[in-house]
Amino acid sequence: MGIGYVFRVRAASFFAGAATASAVGLYVLHGDYQTSHQILSQQAKELFNTLDGRISELEKLKQNATSSSNQQSSEQVG
Repeated sequence: MGIGYVFRVRAASFFAGAATASAVGLYVLHGDYQTSHQILSQQAKELFNTLDGRISELEKLKQNATSSSNQQSSEQVG
């Protein structure tokens, strides 16, 4: 057994460990990415629902204002 053999075994062990560590790191990052994506998606849905509710209220107000102005103009004509 020469020194070259020991060096190759150590180098192979090092690279195997580095590959394993990077695989585990990527797995953890992927989980974090999925979690943050779900959180952002939920926040976007909540904001959309809030905005949708506000738009609906404004449309109701506009419709009420339009119908009351139509009633006033028909009363003035008649």
